[in-house]
Amino acid sequence: MLERVLYHDHCFDGAASAAFFSRFIAGAVHPDAEFRYTGMAHRAEQTFDPALFDGDENAIVDFKYSSNPRLTWWFDHHQSAFLTLQDAQHFRHDTSGRKLYDPSYKSCTAFIAAVACERWGFRAADLEDLVHWSVIIDGAQYEDAKSAVELGAPAMKLTLVIEAAQGSDIIHRIIGWMQRRKLAEIVADPEIQALYEPLYQRHVESIDLIRKRAHQDNGVVFFDLGGCDLEGYNKFIPYYLFPSSVYTVSVSPSSFRTKISVGSNPWAPEVPKHNLASICERYGGGGHARVGAISLQPGQLEHARQIAREIVAELKS
Repeated sequence: MLERVLYHDHCFDGAASAAFFSRFIAGAVHPDAEFRYTGMAHRAEQTFDPALFDGDENAIVDFKYSSNPRLTWWFDHHQSAFLTLQDAQHFRHDTSGRKLYDPSYKSCTAFIAAVACERWGFRAADLEDLVHWSVIIDGAQYEDAKSAVELGAPAMKLTLVIEAAQGSDIIHRIIGWMQRRKLAEIVADPEIQALYEPLYQRHVESIDLIRKRAHQDNGVVFFDLGGCDLEGYNKFIPYYLFPSSVYTVSVSPSSFRTKISVGSNPWAPEVPKHNLASICERYGGGGHARVGAISLQPGQLEHARQIAREIVAELKS
């Protein structure tokens, strides 16, 4: 029994969702399952190649829905879970009971754990810490911006490696380790340490870079990373640097997309009033009410800057 698992790549909750889902399937559904993983990234033209669904069963966790008839399992918690209205309608007509959606959950891992327990009686007490940290990291439930940026806990160190890893091979190994090992043990692994140390130095440098490029106006922080060799950054850095801010908008080009990130400060002095997923959906993006993103084609930096200016103006109004 080959179980193909498509998951949100370079994301702690995506990896944790794949890990918990695999334990659930092996423990409650198919004890003989062999798992293979495919990381999925949000792109300007998001489509699902039919060749992705090559397993005896095929699952998507923590990522958008597909109406491909070979999709067996689906778990997601994002507001922007459907690429088209047709996909949403297809989901509503599903009768398998194995395609599940609930945007009220802070993490997809927690959602899978709850459903596996309630519907299949599956529990994994040794993965409670994994579920706990998926909620903190994906739901931005840190005590403050300082703890979110200074990376004290093993889960936060592992998040840095997952988000900045080149390719998906190391993430697939982490998914396997997450199923049986404590997060502190994974982080202490020499292979992870060899990746973490230079990434942490780069993280420290990114704080200085954003400090130089960012400015705050009427509660909105904006910065443009065009021309920088920086494909990702800790999304809490702006709130660490500008604690009185309410929103952040940034532009960051990479090898496979040009990204506009839109976020809200979990520790803001006033409650954010805008639904950021809804704003991003107007430009072909999506996300959650408190954090969203838009992906354009590589090289569309000027277009991304124009979209960012429009969003900044809306958030300031």
